[in-house]
Amino acid sequence: MRKQLLISLGAAAFLISSPVAGKGLKWMDASGVGLPAGGKIAVVSGDPSKDGPFEVRIKMPANYTVPPHHHPADEVVRVTSAGALTYGMGDKVDAAHSGKLEKGYHVTMQSGMNHWVTTTDAVDVQVNGTGPFAIVYVNPADDPRNAKK
Repeated sequence: MRKQLLISLGAAAFLISSPVAGKGLKWMDASGVGLPAGGKIAVVSGDPSKDGPFEVRIKMPANYTVPPHHHPADEVVRVTSAGALTYGMGDKVDAAHSGKLEKGYHVTMQSGMNHWVTTTDAVDVQVNGTGPFAIVYVNPADDPRNAKK
């Protein structure tokens, strides 16, 4: 049985913020919003926890994997740095059936469609979507928010 886990900005409201003119983005540990440890996230516009459009940037280190998961709304993922993002659809990471995105290219992950991503080199991505944003892992054990403290 899958549980839908919504981002609770009550816990992260003051950790994620929009950029302040001339001061850049405020980066935070992405595991607080359900991504694996090692990633960083910053909100560019909107509020991912609320109804409406949002844009976030995610920094993924080399050899990073986001296990199979889906979202309640479409998301557009665009590579914004050197390096490549490998992605695929389905309930398991399967490099034999994957695609690669490089800087400037994007893919739209449709709502409810299980997908995954991996990196070999560090890569930065921009994600645009409509909130409220949620990450629902195929295997709840993959969700860092379920880790015992």
